[in-house]
Amino acid sequence: MIKNIPLKSVKKGLIIATLILASIAITGTIFIYKQLNSSINWTSNKTFIIKSGAGVEKIIKQLSEDKVITAPEEILRIYALVTRFRGTLKAGEYDLSETRTPIEILALFRSGKVLVRRITFIEGWTFAEWRNHLKKSPFITHILGDTEDEKLMFGIAGKPDLAPEGWFFPDTYQFTRGDSDIQILRRAHRKMTNILEEEWSIRTVGNSITNIYDALILASIIESETGVDEDRGKISQVFVRRLNRNIRLQSDPTVIYGLGRTFDGNLTKNDLRKKTPFNTYTNFGLPRTPIGMPSLASIKAALNPEKTEYLYFVGKGDGASYFSKTLAEHNRAVELYQRSGRLKNYQSAP
Repeated sequence: MIKNIPLKSVKKGLIIATLILASIAITGTIFIYKQLNSSINWTSNKTFIIKSGAGVEKIIKQLSEDKVITAPEEILRIYALVTRFRGTLKAGEYDLSETRTPIEILALFRSGKVLVRRITFIEGWTFAEWRNHLKKSPFITHILGDTEDEKLMFGIAGKPDLAPEGWFFPDTYQFTRGDSDIQILRRAHRKMTNILEEEWSIRTVGNSITNIYDALILASIIESETGVDEDRGKISQVFVRRLNRNIRLQSDPTVIYGLGRTFDGNLTKNDLRKKTPFNTYTNFGLPRTPIGMPSLASIKAALNPEKTEYLYFVGKGDGASYFSKTLAEHNRAVELYQRSGRLKNYQSAP
């Protein structure tokens, strides 16, 4: 026969059970809190990559296997499930150096603030150098490969007959892991086109430069001739005056570009006589295409030459140039600054 348990004892038992359960709950909550806020192991320069389509379980397992987190996977999975209203975990490449806990990692993955990388193209580089630079980047998806220039320009600009040289603006471009070389080239081409159109609309150059493409060609030569900003406008005027007077431009960089891979770094008199579509010692007018990617400063100079009477210039050896109005003055400058005896820039009388 079951004896009746006093009500007072029942109440006491319930209180004790409640206290025990509360203690267990508090202890468990503290444990989970400590695990979720435990320090992560991330002291290297590596990055963490979430592949497209990866689910929460796979991501957390990867964090555990890579020993980024020491907290039990199950705790992190439950936390991710309970807080799923805060957003999904987004694919991409992440820098974990600013995170301290598993909670912060999940918050970063939900934010989608992927690592932004940069690639820089130097003013004056040729398109071949651009292609090589893109090819060397391990973080870019390489689609370009050995695609012919015609197919490339058709895909980027819809113009298969357009030579790529000159049509990409030299700058630093941001990208995220997985972006393709074609995407970056498309952005660089769009930027160059926009800049050319904007600068063309406010040009002061006369009728010697009749279209944007000629301006681009001239700008590329100016870029290759000097890196000194204050000389660009004067060099532009020298070339414009020569074009107006039907005098050969006689620019060494155009000769070098025409020689291509056969150029060994030493420009000789024989090189100046070699007939190529780019030799402005043997051909009149501008070369058939640009010889590199010009900067904004060179584009501005090509479209807004300084008002001078110079017809010649020679490099002084320090990056700057000496400008002359007459051949006699120019020859004296060559003797002074180019004692090798080879006339560096403009040898012929007009």
